[in-house]
Amino acid sequence: MTISEHPSSTPFAVPALTGIASLAGRYDALVCDLWGVVHDGIAPHESAVDALIRFRAGGGRVVLLSNAPRPRGSVAAQLARIGVDRGAWDAIVSSGDLTRAELAVRPGAQVHHIGPDRDLAIFEGLDVALVRLEEAQALVCSGLDDDEAEGPEDYRDRLEAALARKLPMLCANPDRRVMRGDRVVYCAGAIAELYERMGGEVAWLGKPYPKAYAMVEEVLAELPGGTVPRARLLAIGDGLHTDIAGARDAGIDAVLVTGGLHAEEFGGAETPDAARVARACADIGARPLGFLARLAW
Repeated sequence: MTISEHPSSTPFAVPALTGIASLAGRYDALVCDLWGVVHDGIAPHESAVDALIRFRAGGGRVVLLSNAPRPRGSVAAQLARIGVDRGAWDAIVSSGDLTRAELAVRPGAQVHHIGPDRDLAIFEGLDVALVRLEEAQALVCSGLDDDEAEGPEDYRDRLEAALARKLPMLCANPDRRVMRGDRVVYCAGAIAELYERMGGEVAWLGKPYPKAYAMVEEVLAELPGGTVPRARLLAIGDGLHTDIAGARDAGIDAVLVTGGLHAEEFGGAETPDAARVARACADIGARPLGFLARLAW
């Protein structure tokens, strides 16, 4: 059963938008998702980059809130590599930053890493030791070793061994899936979800969980202009269960981008069906201000 087929309560209307210009004056800062909104993992979405630049030109601030399992510096380097204009954002908050904060209060911890080597920056400069599973005090899951070929079930044996030792897991990317170009690939959240179903303890570090939005507030407070009340924040994202549900729980208004993760279920990347969007939002008890296929001004 897909999100749009779920027999939910009667859906409410979610307006179709052509851009965010008509909303911009009501908000002092955008809390914008990255993957699926600003880029597809390979190239930028130019209309999204343009919208963020225009919002900033009008005096607004933009915090990119990403479930990427890497520190903000690594995320910024990736954005530069794929050609995202640096003028599109003021600051970045990532799941990698949240994970580093959790590890920083566990000095000397011995952790076993599940994920690709490209995520090892998450441990740089921290007082932790990367060890074999048999020696570990905790797991840190940042993703799959090979997300082009593997799924969460490929990790069941390793998770059973961890469960036998009652190891807690830090999930450094709560996303279950993400679009890479036109393909869906699994993320760390899919492994963490399996571990939790098996009876394991998981600390979820990123959207839709409260610590992510608390860190956004901390970062905004350090920028010129200072603290922004949540009533003056607008979240933009393509993930119903991360971006939109997270904004709902944080008391932040939201706009749904339908051409990303859920594009197929909404009727196509460029042709979202308003009724499907409304049902999906009703399913999670969220009422975004509107939806648009791609972020645009």
